[in-house]
Amino acid sequence: MSDKQADKHVLYLGDTSLSGAAAYLEGRMTAFGIGYDYVPSDRTLSTDEATRPRKLFVLSDYPAARLSRDAQTAILGQVDRGAGLLMIGGWESFHGHGGNWNDTPIANALPVELSAEDDRINCDQPALLIKAAEHEIVAGLPWATRPPTVGGFNRVVARPGSEALLLVQRFRVAYDAGRFEFTPIEQDPMLVIGTHGRGRTAALATDLAPHWVGGLVDWGDGERVTAQAPGSWRIEVGNFYSQFVANLLTWTGRLHVEPLR
Repeated sequence: MSDKQADKHVLYLGDTSLSGAAAYLEGRMTAFGIGYDYVPSDRTLSTDEATRPRKLFVLSDYPAARLSRDAQTAILGQVDRGAGLLMIGGWESFHGHGGNWNDTPIANALPVELSAEDDRINCDQPALLIKAAEHEIVAGLPWATRPPTVGGFNRVVARPGSEALLLVQRFRVAYDAGRFEFTPIEQDPMLVIGTHGRGRTAALATDLAPHWVGGLVDWGDGERVTAQAPGSWRIEVGNFYSQFVANLLTWTGRLHVEPLR
């Protein structure tokens, strides 16, 4: 981690490595002008590192085994005093396949209830996002006229007192007599927000990087947005995806971002 902590408002844990999935969120934070420190999925965070002042903690594909209960308690102490906590979906998020966050202090602070078993839903047919409530995270985006797709998610349950902003609607699709027939099947929470003490919390059930992110990463009106974090590779995403990520980070962490580009 860098010794320059004053502007490192975000601690981002997981998404494998800078040369992998982490390039997406790190690339966007770099473009937004958000200072951060990064911890890859295979490195354990010490309690000392967890106590350094932050405005936002992001966990994405970071297994619970890498974060001791003391480190989790230190993070939650900051959230209780006003920092944000965001968990993003993936195979090692929520319960997942190796995430195992259920029955942890972090899980108790999230605005969703976690399963005690594998909660992964892989979508081989369309799964579209639906706006369920008005909120600044989802504002200004064409959820109704151009709903994005995702390729998978963790199945969670919104806690009482939380607010589900997005849902995911899955469809069974068949092709018959020259026509596609879409039959709605299951619907689940996709983005749920809440509070823990004075801090804001959010749970996004899908990933922000391939493969689960699906078509969401390209969501836009044709405008492409590029970015590159130091030490990583250049990413290219849709402009609506970029705006959604900015909204999610700034609300949860009470952050300021540079004009989008």
